[in-house]
Amino acid sequence: MFFEKYREKEDGTIRYYDLHSMKHKILCIIIFMICIGMVIVAVFPAVWVFLASFKDIAEFRKAATILPSKFNIQNYVKTWNDLKFFKFYINSFIVVAGCVVSSVLFNGLLAYGLGILKPKGYKVVFTLVMWGLLIPATTSIVALFVNINRVGLNQSFVPLWLSLGANAFYVVLFKQFFEGLPKELIEAAKLDGCGVFRTFISIILPLSKSIVMVITIFTVNAAWSDFLLPYLVLNGSGHETVMVRLFAFRTSNATDVEILRAVAFSIIPPTILFLIFQKQITAGATTGALKG
Repeated sequence: MFFEKYREKEDGTIRYYDLHSMKHKILCIIIFMICIGMVIVAVFPAVWVFLASFKDIAEFRKAATILPSKFNIQNYVKTWNDLKFFKFYINSFIVVAGCVVSSVLFNGLLAYGLGILKPKGYKVVFTLVMWGLLIPATTSIVALFVNINRVGLNQSFVPLWLSLGANAFYVVLFKQFFEGLPKELIEAAKLDGCGVFRTFISIILPLSKSIVMVITIFTVNAAWSDFLLPYLVLNGSGHETVMVRLFAFRTSNATDVEILRAVAFSIIPPTILFLIFQKQITAGATTGALKG
């Protein structure tokens, strides 16, 4: 029954006609078991946080069981209200929305210039972009923070939005995809009188939905889980994100269980996003890898 699912496979490392060999069947089962083990290792911490957060503080400190004695959703409601988590959710969603727009627009425009327009000197710019992949982002955090203060953008969302609008990895992904687009459509847009920016908005982006989806998912995860720059920029402003607020809980009067519930609140949105769009993420990542 398990191997019957391979009848529909048209590609991959193991295909249905390979399974006539007992050796390949055993190899397939071993790979499957390894994948299950990796999933268990990856998912168990999140599951433990979720289950432990249903306990009260006495049960959490004394009971050694994974499952709580009872599932009382009112504990979550109380923690949500006591810690005023809705406000920080809104702040994080504002940051994520701005980061997605900046990431797609600015990185896409640079990749559009490097992959399609190719003005004089574009190879030098692309070389600098590739060198940027070798430099950890944290090495420039001090200079970035100083410049943010100098231009008066401290305690605002704008620096967080722009920080993901200049990402070398996203530029490379966009460029590889754009280079595989039909040149005829771009030339036709020029003949119809479309300018450079209108061609990008009306032609390039609609043809690039798969790679835009990939960049969007990467950006959402990066923006939601980012801590250092939001902490430096937003701390004490009243606009703190979920991750910044989680860090502040360590010095608050919140109990260990309340902190676990707050952690559970912080991982719910990315988890839901992945569960909804996992097929699109996989298909988009494959398309983006093959283009160009």
